[in-house]
Amino acid sequence: MEQPTTSIFQRPVWVVIFALTAAIAWGWAFPLIKVGFNAFGITADMTGSKMLFAGIRFACAGLIVLSVAQTNGRSFQVSSKSNWWFILAFALMNTTLHYFFFYIGMSHSEGSRAAILNSLSTFLVVLLACAFFKSDKLTSRKILGCAIGFGGIMALNLGGSDSGQFHWMGDGMIILNAICGACSNLMTRGLSKRVDVFVGTGYSLTLGGVLLIIPGLAFGGSLPQINLLGIVCLVLLIAISAIGFALYNKLLSCNPVGKVAIYNSLIPVVGAITSCLCLGETFYAKYALAGGLAALGIYIINKGKS
Repeated sequence: MEQPTTSIFQRPVWVVIFALTAAIAWGWAFPLIKVGFNAFGITADMTGSKMLFAGIRFACAGLIVLSVAQTNGRSFQVSSKSNWWFILAFALMNTTLHYFFFYIGMSHSEGSRAAILNSLSTFLVVLLACAFFKSDKLTSRKILGCAIGFGGIMALNLGGSDSGQFHWMGDGMIILNAICGACSNLMTRGLSKRVDVFVGTGYSLTLGGVLLIIPGLAFGGSLPQINLLGIVCLVLLIAISAIGFALYNKLLSCNPVGKVAIYNSLIPVVGAITSCLCLGETFYAKYALAGGLAALGIYIINKGKS
């Protein structure tokens, strides 16, 4: 029988609900970013503007999370200078570098393709968690699931040039983004030991956002066209970040990393479908194959959990 004192973030049903909420929200970010770029007039060569756009999103999301944390009476205390350095490192990995690579990659790749390729992060987290945390055991089921999932990612490069091929500025940046995402997932456990996880999430988003805004402005970044569509996209992206990271980081802080990260399998599915529907992108047959293999890999891994 479940103990009454068990946190809601550790109860199986709520773990599923919260993790899927974050995953579905992040899946919608793929088309929203591209629509936002178009609405604000940000083109593929405007690196500074992309950094500014991303920085505003995350800085605002972080301030929202901090405001909610303060309203709920959560502790903002950080006990030592070394803990502040850890929070800064987490902000750089989880927000600044993670989304610098992501936004650059998104402007050079189709949203549906990027969404599937981004699932690499999920499988990296599963494998790395087994290496760093005793609570995550490496099993034959996990190995099989990751192998099938990686096969799905490789399937993206099947076919000729007319069906989309690997490009460093697109796919390469998304891969670097996935690596940063996987590493920051592992760092979340350490964050929760140094500061309240909601406060730490707010700090990391705010600091990471500011560290995107400053170089973005230095590189001449701006939002060339201010209009209602762009503002709506930006507001939705801010909400996605605030809700998604607050829920996800709290789940990571009190559950085995692999158990939570595995639900991110829904991100490539939602991202690919919404990108094709909202952006009118061509949905190649290999996308269905890649997405199906990624989902199968996730299912195999998840099925083995108690």
